[in-house]
Amino acid sequence: MKDRWESKASNLLKAELARRGLSYEELKVALEKIGVIKSVSNINKPINLGKFSFAFFLQCAEAIELETIHL
Repeated sequence: MKDRWESKASNLLKAELARRGLSYEELKVALEKIGVIKSVSNINKPINLGKFSFAFFLQCAEAIELETIHL
């Protein structure tokens, strides 16, 4: 069960992907372009559970060209 902070993290990243119309497969490709190799399931599961490191969040942000977030 996700706690409040995990839910916020998950929702934040999912919202940024949705704003850009990106699927997890497209995120996988974007991550590969910056040298981060992960399978779709290794992207999907942590995001949906809200259990990912801040480093992973930064990798995703870089990959999708996220420059600003509003908390």
